[in-house]
Amino acid sequence: MVVMKMKFPFQKRVKLAQGLWLLSWSATVAGAMTFSLGCILKTELRRRAEVMDNSDIHIVPNTLMIVGLASLGINYFASKICQDALDAGRFPRWKNFLKPYFAVSCFFTVLMLLAVIMSYAMKGTLESSLKVGLRNGIRFYKDTDTPGRCFQKQNIDRLQMEFQCCGNNDFRDWFEVQWISNRYLDFNSKEVKDRVKSNVDGRYLVDGVPFSCCNPSSPRPCIQYQLTNNSAHYNYEYQTEELNIYLRGCREALVYYYMGLMNTIGAGVLSVFLLQASVLVSLRFLQTSMEAVAGKENTEIETEGYLLEKGVKETIKEYLDPVLKFLLLTNQVEEGTPAAAAPATT
Repeated sequence: MVVMKMKFPFQKRVKLAQGLWLLSWSATVAGAMTFSLGCILKTELRRRAEVMDNSDIHIVPNTLMIVGLASLGINYFASKICQDALDAGRFPRWKNFLKPYFAVSCFFTVLMLLAVIMSYAMKGTLESSLKVGLRNGIRFYKDTDTPGRCFQKQNIDRLQMEFQCCGNNDFRDWFEVQWISNRYLDFNSKEVKDRVKSNVDGRYLVDGVPFSCCNPSSPRPCIQYQLTNNSAHYNYEYQTEELNIYLRGCREALVYYYMGLMNTIGAGVLSVFLLQASVLVSLRFLQTSMEAVAGKENTEIETEGYLLEKGVKETIKEYLDPVLKFLLLTNQVEEGTPAAAAPATT
């Protein structure tokens, strides 16, 4: 069953080829933009790699860069095909090229759509990665003398100031780790000894936060130590008064930032996907309408163009069968090789 059959007079074919040529170059620019967006997202993710537990989220920018580069090639050939479509004598040379071309183009176009879906669906992966990464970053905050962690304090402080956040979930996360290095603790002090002895793990824990948690917008000088001790500060209520430190956790701030960035990029790439799909559909109509002209003396006759010669299932099967046969043959060859080599070893 032919899908979406249409009649194409000569003038309509010419206009289709000319319009598709412009559309393909627009899609080329859009492909370059997609690649650039992937590079921007990759760069932003790498900037915060020290507070991410894994790089699973990088599949989004990697996919965007791949489909962006593929789009450049796809649309370059589309523009060449459109030029030759204006000359019935030159168009037949593309006949054997077009079937694999459409297969590859459809694959990368679907991959582009998957990149859009992933840019909206990767929130859970991003959040879990940041949860572990920030927890480790806070735990290693004090290790300024440890190779590989000497910049951890600087990175966390810059992060908290830039995103106006404190801790992983909130500022209380700093109460659960020793974030002051033993190098800067006076172990002759009774207060230090008491705090270390009162902790099972022998850690120096305080109800305080680093200076980078302080909110400069607060009218009160920053209170970063003894946050839960009302008597330690004048006119201060820990439970009721709004603290003059950042209350939002850095995980929430980073998830909001990166998801906002990916959602914006996703919306842009979705428009590129629609443009790319339009190029492929138009090119398919141009191809099928021009095939009817091949071998005819009068090239200005009215022809019919269609999207699919058979139904959707039959078309998919037609393209998949050669791939499956190739994979099956490869598998049989690999299984047969050890069996053939066995007699030689004996």
